[in-house]
Amino acid sequence: MELWDILDGNGNKTGKTIQRGNTMGQDEYHLIVNVWIKNKKGEFLITKRTPNKKIFPNMWETTCGAATISEDSLKTALREVKEEISIDLSPKNGKCLFKLKRQHNDSSDFVDVWLFKEEVDIKEIIYQPEEVCGAKWATPSHILSLIETGEFTDTFTYLEDLFKII
Repeated sequence: MELWDILDGNGNKTGKTIQRGNTMGQDEYHLIVNVWIKNKKGEFLITKRTPNKKIFPNMWETTCGAATISEDSLKTALREVKEEISIDLSPKNGKCLFKLKRQHNDSSDFVDVWLFKEEVDIKEIIYQPEEVCGAKWATPSHILSLIETGEFTDTFTYLEDLFKII
């Protein structure tokens, strides 16, 4: 059972929690992180979702995940990468680039977009079998072409801004 802290419209913890999958009330949010790992060549580490995923099976993405109760954004980013691809990122190599507030019908969230500048050997990655079945380095133009061909999750509405700042 995964519990999330409920945030208010300004991103502050309300003191309430909710179990993942339950419907949040109006003006209630939770924290999500998107983690981008960039190497010295300017490529990003992207991962392929397993075929058993209900949403976006077999599609490429960056590591994403929800903060669990009492976690801050950085701790969530480090945990999600460790869980999904067994990589220990160095906190000193990471920076939260920006925050987004999203409102959906079934769930509203704040998204913290992280960039870590790290050299990762693809051969050392161990996939979490329920989440990930592949990984590769990709340039921004390759990621955009994967979106055009329907192979990359097109949920990252900030990509053009991201690629401009980094």
